[in-house]
Amino acid sequence: MAGRAGTNDGGGFQGTRLTLDLWHPNCWACESTEEVAGGVIAHAIYDGPDGVVDQTVRGLFTAYGQTTTEVEGLLSKIQDSRLTGEVHELQERFDYAGQSSTPGNVAREFFLDYHPGDMVCPTLLSHGFVHNAPCRIEGGREYWQVVFSGTREQVEPHLDAVRDEAGADIEVASITSFDTPLNEKRWRMDSLTDTQREVFEHARERGYYQWPRGVSTRELAAELDVSKTTLLEHLRKAESKLLDPESN
Repeated sequence: MAGRAGTNDGGGFQGTRLTLDLWHPNCWACESTEEVAGGVIAHAIYDGPDGVVDQTVRGLFTAYGQTTTEVEGLLSKIQDSRLTGEVHELQERFDYAGQSSTPGNVAREFFLDYHPGDMVCPTLLSHGFVHNAPCRIEGGREYWQVVFSGTREQVEPHLDAVRDEAGADIEVASITSFDTPLNEKRWRMDSLTDTQREVFEHARERGYYQWPRGVSTRELAAELDVSKTTLLEHLRKAESKLLDPESN
């Protein structure tokens, strides 16, 4: 099990905190947010209405957007998905910590029934990635804040296993080792080119790696006067060097 990867020869625990940017097949939220504007926050999962967990689960979610029309369009798209049951919109919102930071100007909470086999979180958990915040889904991608029960060097092999088992496309948006010395962090930043460092630092300052994300890739590209494709290429190369500096 990946959970044993966090121990070292000295008996101490080593861990890594990551933000994962991922897509996986048969995800109603990825499909819905890819087709229309707005996003979804996944809060919690409960047993299905018939009590048979291996047939259906019920989750609590928040749909958000800039306008009421945008959110209603997203809820309609979710309702029409082949992967979902009925949307049960709530009249009153639950009091969740950090709820006020929900993106957008309009937010609606709802229960939704769907098949547990379409979830990626059990696969993440089985390989040592424990989520520690609600998941955000936007633009056809899921954004997970997780703690990995192992070292930075062990991350990629375990992510590869998740990719293979779940058929997922996974990118590392940010990574921090609990025990990474400050001088090593500075060395990793020094491995970036001037352009990569400029783009990465600007994205970090603008809240691109925060949850919820403070700025979109389209906005960042406009601010830096580059195309969205070029922006993402610089960010991915910078992230790759910070994750594994010996690979570049």
